[in-house]
Amino acid sequence: MADDAYEHHVNDDVEDEEIMPLLRFKVSKDLKYAMSQLSPDSVRFLVDLYHTIQEDRKRTGNKISARAYTSAAINDPNYFLHLIFKSMGDIERIIKCAMGVVSFRTPPGIWCLSITGIGPVLTAGLISNFDITKAPTVGHFWAFAGLDPEQKWEKGQKRPWNAKLKTLCWLAGESFVKFSTNENDIYGKIWRARKDLEIQRNEAGLLAEQPEKTLQEKRIGKETEAYKWYSKGMLPPARIHLRAQRYAVKLFLAHLHHVMYVSHYNVDPPKPYILDKQPYIHTHYIAPPNWPLTPELVEIAKKKA
Repeated sequence: MADDAYEHHVNDDVEDEEIMPLLRFKVSKDLKYAMSQLSPDSVRFLVDLYHTIQEDRKRTGNKISARAYTSAAINDPNYFLHLIFKSMGDIERIIKCAMGVVSFRTPPGIWCLSITGIGPVLTAGLISNFDITKAPTVGHFWAFAGLDPEQKWEKGQKRPWNAKLKTLCWLAGESFVKFSTNENDIYGKIWRARKDLEIQRNEAGLLAEQPEKTLQEKRIGKETEAYKWYSKGMLPPARIHLRAQRYAVKLFLAHLHHVMYVSHYNVDPPKPYILDKQPYIHTHYIAPPNWPLTPELVEIAKKKA
């Protein structure tokens, strides 16, 4: 009897919309208003959830591909995996929609959206993590995001930076690299220029202290490609790539700090101390692009929100 009931259930002709009706909805004005009122804590949670679901969706997609899913029959076990895959994509889009509403409610959010490579989820994640009232200089942003090379995480002590924010900054850097050939790109081109400079300095032996320090502090297998570079007193290409990427991200954060500071205090912030500390690297101040905002830039941001 139980088997008969089960057989009837799995063969029941049920549409996707009937199984998961919550994922097939229109964003009403009331819902948009509710999204716009999300607290920073809720936004941080949703941004983290978005990236978790995104990774799970990718793993599910790989599972489906491995099983060569072709059937649309609901009694096919692979169909259920396909349905879950689609549903996770729907949840991602819902969260992205909410983050677009959140991002577009403030000038700093609109500015972020105007930057090529920065979408609503990254924008909402960054804006909800940084508190300009606790960051008189961009150095505070860098430290909180784990981008201060002087910071040390001593054994037994609390991590001195926000790990999830550091991941968001890394994702921003990856996005800059991805969009570096886009004609409207800004920070990807900065990454490329910085990478060329780092390669030149690496080949000239100006970074020799870094490989020596790495070999002293870390166990690098002698059979690895990285060790071949370190043993020659040079940084491997992957390190050069990341150094250039961090440079672009730190400049982006400096500009975000400027925009948030001006939006809150109506005056320009102090220039980053690093401009004076390392003049051979940071030769001049670079003003934030796309600032002040113009109607054209707001329209660009609106399309991405």
